[in-house]
Amino acid sequence: MPNSDQIQSGSSRRYRFGFDIGGTFTDFVLIDTQTGQIASYKTLTTPHQPAQAVIEGWDALLAQSGADPGDVETAIHGTTLITNALIERKGAKTSLITTRGFRDILEMAKEMRYDIYDLLMVLPEPLVARPQRLEVTERMTGRGEVLTPLNVDDLEALKETLAKTDAVAVCFLHSFTNPVHEQQVAEWLRRELPNVTVSLSAEVAPEIREYERMSTTVANAYVQPLTERYLHNLQKDLTEHGFRHQIYLMLSSGGITTLETAARFPVRLIESGPAAGVLAAIFYGDLTGNPNLVSFDMGGTTAKMCVIKNAQPTMSDDFEVARVHRFKRGSGLPVRVPTIELIEIGAGGGSIAHVDELGLLKVGPESSGADPGPACYGQGGTRPTVTDADLLLGYLNPDYFLGGRMSLDRAAAEKAMGTLAQTLGMDVTAAAHGIYQVVNENMISATRVHVAERGADPRQLKLIAFGGAGPVHAHEIARALKMQGYICPAGAGVTSALGFLTAPVAFEFARTYISRVTQDNLGDLDAIYAELEAQGRATLTEAGVPAEQMTFERKADMRHVGQGHQIGVELPFASFAEANLEEQIKPLFYARYDEIYGYAHRHLDLEITTCRLTASGPRPRVSLKEVPNEGASADVAMKGQRPVFYSEVGDFTDTPIYDRNLLAAGMTFPGPAIVEEKDSTAVIGPNATVVVDANSNLIVTLHRD
Repeated sequence: MPNSDQIQSGSSRRYRFGFDIGGTFTDFVLIDTQTGQIASYKTLTTPHQPAQAVIEGWDALLAQSGADPGDVETAIHGTTLITNALIERKGAKTSLITTRGFRDILEMAKEMRYDIYDLLMVLPEPLVARPQRLEVTERMTGRGEVLTPLNVDDLEALKETLAKTDAVAVCFLHSFTNPVHEQQVAEWLRRELPNVTVSLSAEVAPEIREYERMSTTVANAYVQPLTERYLHNLQKDLTEHGFRHQIYLMLSSGGITTLETAARFPVRLIESGPAAGVLAAIFYGDLTGNPNLVSFDMGGTTAKMCVIKNAQPTMSDDFEVARVHRFKRGSGLPVRVPTIELIEIGAGGGSIAHVDELGLLKVGPESSGADPGPACYGQGGTRPTVTDADLLLGYLNPDYFLGGRMSLDRAAAEKAMGTLAQTLGMDVTAAAHGIYQVVNENMISATRVHVAERGADPRQLKLIAFGGAGPVHAHEIARALKMQGYICPAGAGVTSALGFLTAPVAFEFARTYISRVTQDNLGDLDAIYAELEAQGRATLTEAGVPAEQMTFERKADMRHVGQGHQIGVELPFASFAEANLEEQIKPLFYARYDEIYGYAHRHLDLEITTCRLTASGPRPRVSLKEVPNEGASADVAMKGQRPVFYSEVGDFTDTPIYDRNLLAAGMTFPGPAIVEEKDSTAVIGPNATVVVDANSNLIVTLHRD
């Protein structure tokens, strides 16, 4: 990344500011839209006062760049606040109003076991306890016809109970076909209990599948008061420090939305930070000519990956949060929101190592977080973590963590590791390398399976590694998967924050419409998509997007008639009434079905279940300043040597250390090597060659034995 000291001041400049609050660190990027210069900053998250770290980063970047607060035209934010509130059960006191006889949907769930062999299987506790799940008389048919009108007297009887809660979720049977009863409840609540926030399933998740819809609506209500308070306070703090505009929020789908929309639908922000990392990976893939990638984001708490094909991420409408078992699908609370499909493949730098009841070394899922953090942070942590292991193996420079703003305590790391080593009956180095191997093998196994399930071959892909710990572990993962190589982008430690600045304003709208697809009823889709487009235009207008720059992408969930699940199909038709079912629509479904399952049943009729529309503004143009090719040897960037442990060697090897800020385009050097910059460290193993490209990215090619 270009040195921030090179950025020239000037009141005519316009800057864009991205900041990502993670579980351990808060990351910042400030980009000069005229020169392409980037300034970055990274600091420990302040969990009890998140804005404290934000203002620290804001002030630091303005000082580095010589910019005036009024020069910042955009601020885009992503946060783990919503996810953490759901995991830690620190949301608002919430009540649920539902159709009489259906309050136990949250407990019955799908009546499926996520582990059929676990006789003591623990299910996730509902966010709303049974006494707070309230019933009223009303009933809507599956076609949206009023079977039993809403009994308002039932609401009056519940008023005293509802007055003791902070948030109310409303989810009626079949309300996705006709929301009138939910809207009547919302009007009553806003009139009778104006201080209570309200989430309607017909607005939050207007789709079929009662359990998922109710779970999503409850999750939204549970975090809504907290999110509203947090976002408005954050806006106030930035305004007091000179920011003159409204902040925007990153959605889990990779789009950007306004503060007010985010406050209404906070459940859409659950994966906001990791989603931004994938967008940044796509951005760097375009810069380096690599449209097919595996995005690898390893931060302080978790490691996540995403398969990127043809510069497009894998997308999903199903997500789970607060799993009882971290890697067991079905053990969490489902939320139906459009999401870039990221899978959690392992632990993060702050994940704690321990010995289980069988005497085996395990890493995570418990994390030391930002406070106290790993033992080497010197803030009171006493248990060994991945970061402690990385330090003891020579990967990290104790005097250059966060660019020297923070020193790592090697003695504290050795003491914490020594306790674990004694339990395992080995020395400190062996214990540290054991942690390194365990966390790597977990990530390698999970990545191998997920890539295969997506129909991709890792040997045809490159890994792009970022996050504070990503470049430390990238070499081992890429080598084990026999990948072509890997990319360590400039400023890898703050890559997700840059991803915010590459995303367009966008929001997805959905409407359930269950019908067999025939040529005669195709025209019915035009009215549905017109209504969704009107909602999209209103949202984009609120965000300040000019009408002529709005785009609308139409998709639908479709399946063979009689199937229980559906697939998403893009339907690029301005008018469905004029589209041909046999020649235009069916081939799109069959091609997508064949891509996923390897065979399409072309003799079966089709059924549509949900119409989806993504409303987007223009994608921002981000041009990074290029580093000149000075034809110099990489030796000018060497800052010394230190012993580093490599699995391929099985011992410590004296390794050259390079200063990232002194590397120029065209420079090349062999592994093993360590490349240090202020927010991350890249560990290049043996049998590899590094080339520095025009944007200071490290392009690493692996050589087979």
